[in-house]
Amino acid sequence: MTLIINQSDLDELGQQAPEPEFQNVVLDGFEELEGVPEIVGRGYNRSMYLLPGMWLCFFDCEYHQDLIVKTPAHDHAIQMTILLSGFLYFDDVHPTMGGTRSYFSGSGISPAVIGKNARGEHVTSINVEIEAQLLDSFFLEDEQYSTDVQKLLLKEEDWKFSFYPTVTPAMRSLVQQMWNPPYRGAAKRMYLQAKVFELLAMYLDLISADREQIHNSTKLRPDTIARIHHAKEILTIQFENPPSLLELAQQVGVSNRTLQRGFQAIFKTTVVGYLTQLRLEKAQRLLRQGNCKVADVANLVGYGHLGNFAAAFKRQFGITPSQCLAGKKADFGL
Repeated sequence: MTLIINQSDLDELGQQAPEPEFQNVVLDGFEELEGVPEIVGRGYNRSMYLLPGMWLCFFDCEYHQDLIVKTPAHDHAIQMTILLSGFLYFDDVHPTMGGTRSYFSGSGISPAVIGKNARGEHVTSINVEIEAQLLDSFFLEDEQYSTDVQKLLLKEEDWKFSFYPTVTPAMRSLVQQMWNPPYRGAAKRMYLQAKVFELLAMYLDLISADREQIHNSTKLRPDTIARIHHAKEILTIQFENPPSLLELAQQVGVSNRTLQRGFQAIFKTTVVGYLTQLRLEKAQRLLRQGNCKVADVANLVGYGHLGNFAAAFKRQFGITPSQCLAGKKADFGL
């Protein structure tokens, strides 16, 4: 059974959930502990108000059933997310997160998104949100970031820009230190503030080093970015019988070249690569249900050659279709 719920309803259920009980855990004044709704799973959110405009959250949950959460378009703060265990899957907008793939987003407007969690999977993650004004105050004092990077991360009324950087050993070590701080009270709060800024510095260093990506992204007009997002929505809905590149470009009102360049700049993949991802994710769902043979699933998602399907599936999920059919969890290199 799959639970399908809106983000606002999930937040309300979380507020009503009983507070989890832990032995030898004492919350400091800047922390709040919220239980995961029983219908979703067993776990908790531990959120911390570190500074005006800066929040930190530790999340730990083992899911009782498959969960789909729908979030409408909304204003978005600067965000950093690293999963220490488990995965978060998406129908569109984002790739699968977890393993060696993290999430770093600028501020602006987020498109509607559908996130998924798998039954039986244990997810632990750390999430940081920073208001744009806080980061802007740092950018104003540094000319290096006051142009390219600042324009990329501080979008105000435009679509936000997202990155999916590889989790380095230094990042993972830093997050583990944040999860188990050696201090209490004000000292703990200062320690976590410093660690958040250190993690932010790591991400800024990564994206500022990719000058070509920044240059290509900042050249896209807000209306062009919106059209590229529309193109992705069309592909998501019609991926079993998608329009050609030329037809898709005409539908959203951009040139073929702008469509391909914009898709790569915003989503870090090609149109064809995105369609392949959608087909393989559908294949994984069908195999998990256990009602179809591997060859039948390959045909259903558009693969005429079983060997090509098996190779593409293993590249995407780290296991073969047969292993997936047998119930083995995806391996993303943890």
